[in-house]
Amino acid sequence: MRNCILLLCLSLVAVHFQAKAQLADGAYISTAGTNKNLILIKDHYLSFIDYDDSKKQFGYTWGGPIQQQGNNTSITIEYDTKDSTHIGKKANLYFKIQNDVIQIKTPDSERIFKRQKAIAQDLDALWRITGRQQEAKMHEIPKADRKTIKILVDGYFQWIAINPAQKGFYGTGGGHYVYKNNRYTEKILFFSRDNNKVGQELNFNGKLEGNKWHHSGKSSKGDDIYEIWSKELAN
Repeated sequence: MRNCILLLCLSLVAVHFQAKAQLADGAYISTAGTNKNLILIKDHYLSFIDYDDSKKQFGYTWGGPIQQQGNNTSITIEYDTKDSTHIGKKANLYFKIQNDVIQIKTPDSERIFKRQKAIAQDLDALWRITGRQQEAKMHEIPKADRKTIKILVDGYFQWIAINPAQKGFYGTGGGHYVYKNNRYTEKILFFSRDNNKVGQELNFNGKLEGNKWHHSGKSSKGDDIYEIWSKELAN
């Protein structure tokens, strides 16, 4: 009986340490001068972004669905603006956690990251656009190889337009966000299509209906938009 209890305790300890070793959902930042590396993790999906908002420069981004085991995170690359030949392949990200400091080794660098303060909001999720209004009519956007996804976690967001099957990348942008009282506000920190948009603040109406997010207002170009986004848990 004593041996059984001991084995059970050891099993619980092992599970506890394995869980603590994994990178939790959240935002992680590493800085070198004014350059920033941002890692966003939510709903088994990871995105890495290199940018410099003070100089209004977008560097690169890559990411995809993840699986975690111990201190190793395996990523199936869905987009990589530095090298599209990586798309469809797996990459490993190794890390060590000491207090609030995290040493992360990516395929092309090794840097010290700090997890940002957890700011839970109702829109925190991995989303895929599934509807867009055109000429006063809402048009469904069915699941396909080409997709636009959006990661929201702890006050940070990033949207990515991609087609992994064709190794296509069509743009990305992101920064800080706040969602309160059905109002959604973005502050752009990086934008691959137009660096002049960095620093811009955009305000939208936002409404949650089950697993759908109704998003309306003016785009960064000033166009009227009404979109529906649906929660998408990565496989």
